[in-house]
Formats: sequence, C-alpha cells, structure tokens
Amino acid sequence: MPAPKLTRLELQIMEALWSNGMCSIREIQETFPARNRPAYTTIQATLYRIESKKKIVRRAKRIGNADIFEATISREDAQGTLIDDLLALLGGRAKPVMAHFVKSGKLTLQDVKEAEKMLRELARKDKAQ
Repeated sequence: MPAPKLTRLELQIMEALWSNGMCSIREIQETFPARNRPAYTTIQATLYRIESKKKIVRRAKRIGNADIFEATISREDAQGTLIDDLLALLGGRAKPVMAHFVKSGKLTLQDVKEAEKMLRELARKDKAQ
C-alpha cells in the first residue's frame, strides 16, 4: 500500500522521527530551526491527526504525561510516494526530472553509476522470471 500524501510540516515531523527514532512532541519541535519553529500545539495537533487519520505514526509509549511517537512508514516509502506524485504531474515521464538534475548539478557521476547498477539488477530479475 503506498504511503499517504504528506504536507511539508508532516514531512518535517516524519524526518525528525526517521532521524532520531522515537521522540516526544517537544523533542520533535526542537528539531525545527528556532527562527521558524512551529508552536508545540501545532506539532501536537499534527501528530495526533497523522496518527489517527493517516496512520503513519503511532504512540509507542507514554512517559509521565508525555506521549512518545514513532514512525510506522519508512522514509523510502514516503519518498516513493512523493516521486510517484511528481512523475504523475509530468505525465509519467522521468526525463524532465533527470534533465533538471543534470542542469542544476544535483546529479553526480556516482548517482548515475548507482542507477546503472540498479537497472542492471532489474534487468537480471526480469530475465529470471
């Protein structure tokens, strides 16, 4: 099942959980830069919403009156959904994305070598079936 679509704030919250493991609301809030840190209640409301509606986090435990949350989806699943959404906007074509990465210098030779390796492995799997 694909991961649900996430807002920018939800992604930032998830990044805190993926990077740090289980966290309290306060710990998640403190991962945001001080200059534009969302209010505690904003993080709290967002966490409770994505727990109940999107099911991408769960309350792992409670320490005193603090809920401790953990991610229930992987970073890779969430990234895959974002990439699939982007490709859908581009008519399913990856070429514009790759061209942008090349022009902006964000695609390295190492990235290309890794992609070639993945494509060779995929081709081998296809032949084996």
